[in-house]
Amino acid sequence: MSDLKGKTIGWGLSGSHCTFEETMPQIKRVVEAGARVIPVVTHTVMTTDTRFGTSADWQKQLVEITGEKIIATIPEAEPLGPSKLFDAMVIAPCTGNTTSRLANAITDSAVLMAAKATMRNLRPIVVAISTNDGLGLNFANIAKLLTAKNIFFVPFGQDAPEKKPNSLVARMDLIKETCEAALDGRQLQPLLIERYLY
Repeated sequence: MSDLKGKTIGWGLSGSHCTFEETMPQIKRVVEAGARVIPVVTHTVMTTDTRFGTSADWQKQLVEITGEKIIATIPEAEPLGPSKLFDAMVIAPCTGNTTSRLANAITDSAVLMAAKATMRNLRPIVVAISTNDGLGLNFANIAKLLTAKNIFFVPFGQDAPEKKPNSLVARMDLIKETCEAALDGRQLQPLLIERYLY
C-alpha cells in the first residue's frame, strides 16, 4: 500500500457541518503520516455558522492542522490543474450537493474546481460521503461515481437507519487507508459497512 509520506493531498470540505468534528482528526492523521495537506473549501464552509461551530473556528483549525492557506475560490483552485500539485484529492465530508455536482461535471465551487483539476491529471479522488439523501435521489449520482475512473470511496453505510433510512455517511477514520489504496489504484474494501454500529 502506498505511503503518504512526501505526497501532496488536496482536502476538500463541503458543508456537512455535523461531520467536521469527526473529520479534523483525520486531516491530522494524514499530516502526521508525512503528507502535505492543502485545504480547499466551499463557500458554505467559509460563511456559515451552525450549532456545530463557527466558520471562523473551523477555518482556524484547518490552518493550524495543515499549516497551509485555505483555497476558497474557483480562481484560486483553477491553477491546480496546470501545476499538477495534488497527488490525490480527498473530499471529506462530501455532501449530497457536492456529490451530485461532481457526478454531473458541474464546477461551481473551489472544491469541485480542485477535483476537476485533479481528474484532469488522472490522479485519484477520494470521496467520503455524508448525505441524508444517499439512498434517495442521490443514489444515482453515487452509483455514477462508483463506476467512474480514478474515483474511490471511503467505506460508508447508513448512520441512522431507523430515523433517517436514506442517510449515508463514510467511516471518516478510514480516510487515510482509502487514500493509500487509491494511490495504488485500488478501492479499499469492504466498501459497504454497518457504519451506525461504530
